[in-house]
Amino acid sequence: MPTFEIIRDPLWDNIQLDQAAMAVLDTPPMQRLRYVRQLGHAFLVYPGATHTRFEHALGACHLAGRALGILGQRGELEAVSERHQLAIRLAALLHDIGHYPFSHGLEEAGFPSHEALGVQRLRQGELGAALDRIGGEPLIAEIGALIQGRSTNPLQGLISGTLDLDKIDYLSRDSRACGVPYGTLDVDRLLSALTLVELDGRLEVGILEKGVSALESLLFAKYQMYRNVYWHHAVRAATCMFKRAVRSAVARGGLTAAVVAQATDGALMERLFATDPTGLALAVHERRLYKRAVDLPASEVADGAGAWIGDDPALLEQVEDRLAQEIGLAPTEALLDFPARSNMLAVDLALATREGGLDRLTDEGRAGHLGLPRIAAELYQSARRLRLFTARPPSRALDEGVVQLATLPAVEVARRLTAGEALLEG
Repeated sequence: MPTFEIIRDPLWDNIQLDQAAMAVLDTPPMQRLRYVRQLGHAFLVYPGATHTRFEHALGACHLAGRALGILGQRGELEAVSERHQLAIRLAALLHDIGHYPFSHGLEEAGFPSHEALGVQRLRQGELGAALDRIGGEPLIAEIGALIQGRSTNPLQGLISGTLDLDKIDYLSRDSRACGVPYGTLDVDRLLSALTLVELDGRLEVGILEKGVSALESLLFAKYQMYRNVYWHHAVRAATCMFKRAVRSAVARGGLTAAVVAQATDGALMERLFATDPTGLALAVHERRLYKRAVDLPASEVADGAGAWIGDDPALLEQVEDRLAQEIGLAPTEALLDFPARSNMLAVDLALATREGGLDRLTDEGRAGHLGLPRIAAELYQSARRLRLFTARPPSRALDEGVVQLATLPAVEVARRLTAGEALLEG
């Protein structure tokens, strides 16, 4: 096998893969990612958003190599073993091998996390055999811990953290594919500002003070991408319809969770066309998307309210069908959505100051530095929307009633359902 291979990439130009990366690249779990879109149903709004998890994995691996090169040039990797560095490169390449079709929707629908599925696949089949040849069980265990954010590897922050390489690639790649400027980052500045620092007796990834402005830009880019792309109303409508279609097919026995987890985008849709009792999958495929009957900012909902909408898919389905009945629609013709990502703008990163000292950037910010985290809660609220999507216009105005419903605790919602009481007041 050659020492390395070069792959052409529209975002990073030349991506160089070493022998270890090449050994796992052609295994089925990696090749499956060629057929799993990075942005799920966003292509229904942004036609260019057809890039895949495979491209993203290559990009994350490329950035891992660049980051290690910069740290190595400054002599900061002397205390980091070659195995730790190898594990970082492979974890960056393999971090999404457990991902479901169509992005994160199925995890919202109650299916196990893609990180857990990915860790299982590290030990299975051709991929498991390849990793075993490269570094055996210690390497496999370390890659799994890195993917789940639980590793003691001092470079863990490159895989999961405030300034992880996954985030740098997907924001840059997603914004370019969608044709929007929101995810544009100063990647060179971010990478050159990475450093290894010792805090509380252990090494961890931090940032030099010169990179703080670039970090602020990354956090704001993330907010903008959620507001304008990831949580775009039509993307969320398609996602809600897709989630309900898959859950209905599984409940009827037409699909199993195992089949869903192994499927590609196209394969899952073909199965859904034959097994989805709701017809929602075909409607998404033909872009006959539900429209907004309610679309309100999260600021209209009390803090902490509405968590059950995202946390309890089974309860949500019952609520949706009762809502549909109350507003003159058929079951599955009303879908409630209140997406949550509470750590969207979370910050927890060591800061190496110009004076040679060490500090920590957190959600509280730091005097004279990183003002963005202080308004993170407001930005998060601005990105979130409480929406009710319906197949047809409802029979009456719903804004106030849906807000009141979202404010109810889950136990009260369940009680009303069991008692046959109306969910919408008035």
